[in-house]
Amino acid sequence: MKDIKSAEYWREQLDADTFHVTREGGTEYPYTGKLLHNKKVGQYLCVCCKTPLFTDKHKFESGCGWPAFSDCKDWDKIRFIEDLSHGMKRVEIRCMNCDAHLGHIFDDGPAPTGKRFCVNSLSLDFKAEQ
Repeated sequence: MKDIKSAEYWREQLDADTFHVTREGGTEYPYTGKLLHNKKVGQYLCVCCKTPLFTDKHKFESGCGWPAFSDCKDWDKIRFIEDLSHGMKRVEIRCMNCDAHLGHIFDDGPAPTGKRFCVNSLSLDFKAEQ
């Protein structure tokens, strides 16, 4: 991780909901995210540090209620952490640069990766291709 800042810094930079999701590991309500149905061409960036994490090429409609991606832009930009909370065994995904909570990754995505990156819209900014 490179861009570690204090909780106070992030509270000043982010609205309360985005802070809760990205800095406290929260989850937005399903089917409410601004990027869930986004079909534009471009990149999805970490909302906190603007690191490019996903592209439109790997986004798909999973029906899970959150934006889903079958692959990420660069596996070295995402940190994978075992998550045993809520009586489940999952893998949490975080931005490697600033440690923002993004969501979770599952093994039920489409070929060829078989992965589903289930990401909170509040964790992402979208940058349309020019």
